[in-house]
Amino acid sequence: MTLEQLRIFVAVAERQHVTQAARELNLTQSAVSSAVAALEARHGVSLFDRVGRNVVLNPAGAVFLAEAKAVLARVEAAETALTNLGDLSRGRLSIRASQTIASYWLPRRLAAFRRAWPGIALDITIGNTRQVADAVAEGLAELGFVEGEVDHPVLEVDVIDHDQPAVLVAPDHPWAKARPSLADLADTPWVVREPGSGTRAVFDDLLARAGVELSRVTLAITLPDNEPTRGAIEAGMGAGVLSRSVAAASLASGALVEVPFDLPPRAYWVLRHNDRYRAKAGEAFLALVRSFDNIEH
Repeated sequence: MTLEQLRIFVAVAERQHVTQAARELNLTQSAVSSAVAALEARHGVSLFDRVGRNVVLNPAGAVFLAEAKAVLARVEAAETALTNLGDLSRGRLSIRASQTIASYWLPRRLAAFRRAWPGIALDITIGNTRQVADAVAEGLAELGFVEGEVDHPVLEVDVIDHDQPAVLVAPDHPWAKARPSLADLADTPWVVREPGSGTRAVFDDLLARAGVELSRVTLAITLPDNEPTRGAIEAGMGAGVLSRSVAAASLASGALVEVPFDLPPRAYWVLRHNDRYRAKAGEAFLALVRSFDNIEH
């Protein structure tokens, strides 16, 4: 078994398609098929079911996928450790971030880091809070940044910044010119983010503060991204909760109105693995983030 076979297997398993995996890996389709076949033949096990022109991961393959990804993560960590034994003139930093942070908070900090250390390659992946936490726990990322609180036994979790969520409505919504109370939360449809996101957690906490069961609330639509959520609120589908940073342009133009529910600020959290090697690039990035306001001014 070789690392190349593991990489090919993981690529095919994640895409459930040999041709797409070959394109991603810049290999021929026959090379990818041969690598998977060799892996199966050597160990006398079938990892995929062939369904027409597609491949589907079978139960044995699903078990092996978790192990293969863990091995590749450890190899990547070892390579990063060796690279970072030197200075910060070269290397790689892998970051996972939840959507609000990745879109509105992280870019200027990444740009400042890039100016300071242009030799460090940045690998940025976006997911919701749960996905980011899982990635850091599995060793797929050095750092995770989320706006939802995380409780995970292998992760170190620290506050890195704060932002302000808000309840938002379209200008023609009844709440745009009223002062509703917590008791009124069930009186309007809601546009919400998906469970597992930090923004959804703010909405769920708002209902909990009001003592309102989710079953009493009409969820007009659930969306996996901030921008369509903002657009649906603007279109009048219902009230919604978003960060003020996400809604800044819409609030300025009058396309959205903030309803005075006085939501508490929420923390932005940085996640790191308790036991894995901590690269110099990651430490340098965190130092920059913590002093960012001073750098900017």
